[in-house]
Amino acid sequence: MTFQANKPQRHFLYRNLANATSILGVLPVILLFLDDGYRYLLPLIIFNNIMDDLDGILAAKLDIRSRFGADLDNLCDAVAHVALTLAIGAHFGGIVFVFSTVAAAAIILRVVSRLNPELVSGNGTPTNELMRHLLFALLLAQMPGVEAEFVLTLVFLLHSLSMLAPYKMSALIRARTKSATAVGLVNVALVVAWLVPVTTLPIAAAFIITYLYSFVVEGGQWLKQR
Repeated sequence: MTFQANKPQRHFLYRNLANATSILGVLPVILLFLDDGYRYLLPLIIFNNIMDDLDGILAAKLDIRSRFGADLDNLCDAVAHVALTLAIGAHFGGIVFVFSTVAAAAIILRVVSRLNPELVSGNGTPTNELMRHLLFALLLAQMPGVEAEFVLTLVFLLHSLSMLAPYKMSALIRARTKSATAVGLVNVALVVAWLVPVTTLPIAAAFIITYLYSFVVEGGQWLKQR
């Protein structure tokens, strides 16, 4: 009797492992509201990226994909990514804050559009691509001669456009990683870029160059087909 009573509960937990991972990925963002919360920003970006990838892997490997899970993942992304974006804007202020607000609005528009089950997804850049580029921008800003405000403003501006792009951006590194191993290596690269400064520039360059290629070249191809 005990076994039979616990079976539905175990089934419920199993079916919601990916959903729980999505929620766990956003909860630590509350650290940003502490007095010294900004110092947690870099690990929060990396942690959120790992958990966002992990929930997708779990859903696929355990065959527990659902419309509810996809919508929950998108909403968790919106909450976490808007909070992280505005935290950077509030920290630097001025023009960075203005463009961080624009980027936050673009995040919300993209997420809301993805909640429409009739919409074909896969267009524009994911909001977590913005998070990866903000991570690189903040790491590169620690190098001599790099102006953080300029780099961050440029990242916010470009992603405010690319997140809403109507064409598929397939050249992105993350877009080309299909296996769990490849996804894991992407996240390892983020951690290495954070912890080993000598690797920051080449890793950032790989992500940014493929992003610009996808944004400009694939955008040009899309325009020609119109």
